[in-house]
Amino acid sequence: MFPKIVQCKACRIGLVKPGTPITLTYSVTAACQSKCKTCNIGSRYHNNPELREKDLTIDEIDRIFQSIGHVYFFNVSGGEPYLRDDLPEIIGLAFRHLQPKVIHIPTNAITSEKIRDLTVRCLEVLKQNGSKIPFTVKPSIDGVGEIHDEIRGVKGNFKQLERTIGYLKDIEQKYVNFHLEMGTVISKFNIQHLSQIEDYVHSLGVQSYRNEIAEQRAEFFNLEDAITPDAETYERLVSVFAEKIRVNLSKKQKMTKVTESLRLVYYDLAVKILKEQRQVIPCYAGISNAHINYDGEVWPCCVLGYDKPMGSLRDHGYNFQKLWHSDQAKQVRRYIKDGNCACPLANQAYSNILCRPTYLLKAIKNLLSFL
Repeated sequence: MFPKIVQCKACRIGLVKPGTPITLTYSVTAACQSKCKTCNIGSRYHNNPELREKDLTIDEIDRIFQSIGHVYFFNVSGGEPYLRDDLPEIIGLAFRHLQPKVIHIPTNAITSEKIRDLTVRCLEVLKQNGSKIPFTVKPSIDGVGEIHDEIRGVKGNFKQLERTIGYLKDIEQKYVNFHLEMGTVISKFNIQHLSQIEDYVHSLGVQSYRNEIAEQRAEFFNLEDAITPDAETYERLVSVFAEKIRVNLSKKQKMTKVTESLRLVYYDLAVKILKEQRQVIPCYAGISNAHINYDGEVWPCCVLGYDKPMGSLRDHGYNFQKLWHSDQAKQVRRYIKDGNCACPLANQAYSNILCRPTYLLKAIKNLLSFL
């Protein structure tokens, strides 16, 4: 990964052209059953079910992935990823063409049996290709019991979440490269319940639990929604959360120790960004990271999303590199470099930390203290 980091830094100051991203996120579908208070993707889909017809086909995905090159992290997103029946085929194409070191999928956990079956099929695809790369699935939990259902907008979602967790824990016992995670979006709707959520997650014996602050993103169609806690409230909440990580981290697996050490740095960085409303450290969106939307549009990140697209892969002959080096992509990178945006997006922040030696050293220091 180190050569990629060096190239990212050199690209941002104009010394070299952008290379293949470190992290690639692909929103595989516009479809989602949820109607979350923090995200309007599901509500938009319910009102426009024909959006799913714009999803990239498996043949289009194959052509695109062949044109990208090797990435380190491959994140599947949505909509709800598990609504695509061909998800294992997508994972197979990603493994064959992108050769990632980690694959990660979030889920709303509603279709429990389907999530179980598709996860096993994905793992079998990797197994058949002789791969044991880490494969993580992260069900969302925004409350315990009815609170979760209220925030996610689906009655009975929490019961399905519990069912899904049970299935995924069973899978974790059978596949050494499978890791169950859980995640919470901290919003104005659940700030009073975070300790309850965390205690519940720990009671399940889940190794990795992360949270991110609710954001107003073009991707979520929620730019007018007041969902984000203020910086002081978020700082108070994550300080408690970070302390619990430090207390419990020595008991966790090696991979979890690495990711949690990085997250501790991220939480401090996110607080500073919210307080100062600027890029506290340089942002490498559109260089280290890329996001492919369900319809083939490429974004530097999901926060800018529809507002600052880098172009459409369908318009560029499914050639990622051609789009990646286009004039439109260069303009978007300039916009970001000039500091016109600032956000605590976790996915991008992790790459920014890796590209910032002082912050990377903080993560290494955290890790060494837990080994």
